Amino acid sequence: MYANRWFRVNLADVVLPDGRHLDHFVIRLRPVAAATVVNEANEVLLLWRHRFITDSWGWELAAGVVEDGEEVAAAAAREMEEETGWRPGELSPLMTVEPANGLTDARHHLFWAREATYTGPPADGFESSRREWIPLKLVPDMIARGEVPAANMAAGLLMLRHMLLG
Repeated sequence: MYANRWFRVNLADVVLPDGRHLDHFVIRLRPVAAATVVNEANEVLLLWRHRFITDSWGWELAAGVVEDGEEVAAAAAREMEEETGWRPGELSPLMTVEPANGLTDARHHLFWAREATYTGPPADGFESSRREWIPLKLVPDMIARGEVPAANMAAGLLMLRHMLLG
């Protein structure tokens, strides 16, 4: 029904188990790759940013779309360096989530590293108002206060906290 370089909107004819049909809109999106790093003090590098669609501020991992032909982990590393100024070391998969699988086929691939090298101010610094090292132990309370509003980011941060702090 509609397409551009970011997404496509399709209309699907869904057949229910009882044989009835219904029309269902499907938003087809490119995959998203996200990454962060955890330092020796068990602090995670996050961005504080505004999302105009929901008019909300919150903490997030650096993230962006995977370009055509790009490996997902390479996209995660690229986005992290562009948005934070930190180049991650070896990335490990954290999780893959489908944030709204009743409406879209979006898959968000989250990665993390144990080390990173500061390369200078972020090339895409405009995407966040600040970048900070946040203690992982604070993550559950931050999520409870609504400071991590994106479900994919909350899930990834909780998984990371669980893996590293129990």
